[in-house]
Amino acid sequence: MGKADPKKPRGKMSSYAFFVQTCWEEDKKKHPDASVSFSEFSKKCSERWKTMSAKEKGKFEDTAKADKVRYEREMKTYIPPKGETKEKFKDPNASQRSPSAFFLFSSEYRPKIKGEHPGLSNDDDE
Repeated sequence: MGKADPKKPRGKMSSYAFFVQTCWEEDKKKHPDASVSFSEFSKKCSERWKTMSAKEKGKFEDTAKADKVRYEREMKTYIPPKGETKEKFKDPNASQRSPSAFFLFSSEYRPKIKGEHPGLSNDDDE
């Protein structure tokens, strides 16, 4: 896997991600010394998010919309670095892979079957 480009804009965050971030900050202020299991914390946030009204979620949705605008603006000016391509080019001098058993069987019996049934083709829906 290639290295991430440090100049690439940070991804856009969802309204739920902003909510969890806010909850995390509130929890750290209330209990600065406590170590919290993220899975337990995440479950509590999830339950709290589900019980919130649309009006309460609106604040986070507005923040997410603003972050989306920021991300789109930054992506317009971002130019990815020229690097290695993901495609690997085939070596024309490389040896051929041996055919599978089914391919060998098909190449032997196909002419016989075509001779017996000349009107038969692959796309016949019978």
